[in-house]
Amino acid sequence: MQKISHRRAAKSEQVYSLPNLNHLSWDDLRIFLACAETASFRKAASRLRVSDSTVVRRIDRLEMALDARLFDRLPDGVALTAEGQSILASARTMERAICDVVRKRTAVDPTERGPVAISITEGLGSYWVMPRLVEFQREHPFTLVDLRCAMESADVLRLEADMAVQFQRPTNRDLIAVKLARLHVYPFASKDYLSIYGTPTSAVEMLEHRLVQQRAPHLDGDAWARFLGVDSVEDIVSVRTNASTAHFYAVEKGAGIGVLPTFSVALDAPVVPVDLGGSHHMDIWLTYHPDIRRTPRKAMVIDWLKRIFDPSVYPWFRDEFIHPNDLINLAPPETAQNVVKGYFAATPKP
Repeated sequence: MQKISHRRAAKSEQVYSLPNLNHLSWDDLRIFLACAETASFRKAASRLRVSDSTVVRRIDRLEMALDARLFDRLPDGVALTAEGQSILASARTMERAICDVVRKRTAVDPTERGPVAISITEGLGSYWVMPRLVEFQREHPFTLVDLRCAMESADVLRLEADMAVQFQRPTNRDLIAVKLARLHVYPFASKDYLSIYGTPTSAVEMLEHRLVQQRAPHLDGDAWARFLGVDSVEDIVSVRTNASTAHFYAVEKGAGIGVLPTFSVALDAPVVPVDLGGSHHMDIWLTYHPDIRRTPRKAMVIDWLKRIFDPSVYPWFRDEFIHPNDLINLAPPETAQNVVKGYFAATPKP
């Protein structure tokens, strides 16, 4: 009986033995979450800025540590298995807990100097925030502002940035979302372009002109087609780009007519508005985790961002549309100190 009891105990131990927890890594679980959310090893690698082989190796290691197959490898990506689905919610809970620990640890400044990371769309970051950031940095030299300009917003909950300025309102209830302003955009062209090709005055006439088009995440890629009443604008696109800076450069250099922020004229940009009978707008949102306000320098940057996007000071950020030609006379006096002549397209020396 004693031998049978030992065999049963051994069998029981084999069936219910736990995975080797010493081999579990939070980095591996973080990669697991990225793969689960993107349904692709390649997209997860791009998001995490690591190689594809690193993702595959880490997932293999995690599956070995958990003694479970987490993903089905498919021709066009990956899909969670039942085992993968079973740990997904727990992995997300771990992620939130770790991020909370980091936020609370960094809530008290260990030194006077420290960084603040701002994720912002490329055009707003380059043409509106950066000119003002230079002055801010002179007044606050011990605050290092890490301005990350890209059309894809960083994930604030995952500590990819301390705060984000973006066109889409976040839906996660754990985040603070503040409407900063409304960005109005309008057709613009260079004087040289209009002198060569003439000035269109309607959507019908625009169909005979050249279009500079920007395509990027969070931008309405079909807006021009709807406005012109056509299925596609391919026949009139002269230049297409994903970058706001390249888009502005192309318009200024005469590649065609493109949509730019109405505040461009207030910054003395060398372009003129083209009246086609329509305008477009996007709301600008500031989002951050409430815990970061416990850090004085981060709270200071939040308040500074609210000031430089204040619609009561800068009329182009109001909810109502104001024609670009009328904005010049409404610009506050300090705007002249932040013009960006020479900041758009380079002007070669003769």
